[in-house]
Amino acid sequence: VQLVESGGGLVQPGGSLRLSCAASGLAFSGYALGWFRQAPGKDRDFVAAINWSGGITSFADSVKGRFTVSRDDAKNTVYLQMNSLKPDDTAVYYCAVARFLFMPTRSDPNDYGYWGQGTQVTVSS
Repeated sequence: VQLVESGGGLVQPGGSLRLSCAASGLAFSGYALGWFRQAPGKDRDFVAAINWSGGITSFADSVKGRFTVSRDDAKNTVYLQMNSLKPDDTAVYYCAVARFLFMPTRSDPNDYGYWGQGTQVTVSS
């Protein structure tokens, strides 16, 4: 199983980025998917998740109203749309696949079994 994130980069405060995470070796259908981030010297924190059907999403308080998460199971891809970016959003962003089928959204990284390699997002003027 391989998850590959893309779409990271350098953006000015207030700008937007759209991250993508594509999988090979595993079909996303039926699995909850999550996004996490890790800043230097800090723990890996929950950002957003989408349940197996795509009908339920959840977000960290710090990104509510600014980030959205979506999935396209036909393309085996999950997206994180990030708007109104702040310097505090600077981190490496990781996508992850839940350990078991038909799980609801989860914020605990231990509930995820597959991880991507991460993509750097830097918000700076």
